[in-house]
Amino acid sequence: MRIRTTLATAAATLAIAVAPAFAVSPHFINASATGPNAAGQLTVSFKEAGLGNNQNITYRADAQASATYQCFNKGGHNPSAGNKTTVLENVSATGTFNSGKNGSVTASLTIDPPGPGTFTCPPGQKLVGPTDVSYTDVSITDTRNGITESIPGTFS
Repeated sequence: MRIRTTLATAAATLAIAVAPAFAVSPHFINASATGPNAAGQLTVSFKEAGLGNNQNITYRADAQASATYQCFNKGGHNPSAGNKTTVLENVSATGTFNSGKNGSVTASLTIDPPGPGTFTCPPGQKLVGPTDVSYTDVSITDTRNGITESIPGTFS
């Protein structure tokens, strides 16, 4: 009888100890984007739960971005329509956050706009930009668990 009670107690203790491991089920609660700000940056904010306690999770925010760069003379005028370019490229930002004792992460990542690439201005003119920045196809990915959440819309 004593052996059965000990075995039953051990089995119950083991079941309780193992239960939290099965409770881990990563999922995004919400994800949103705001911007672009004055510098042309997009901020992607999110909350993910079900991660397990004290886990370091790496996130990647991705987007398709366009930005215009122009040349201006000393008088502040754009002297030629040919003195501008619009750059279109995939951009991203990454960060690693700890899930803490509650097994969730609430954080933000900031994506920079694409640079001017090889576009340059003639002597005596100043490169201005980025201007007319917009972002589409925005998403946030938990790279550890392979979970991606799309954020619909155009941000400009």
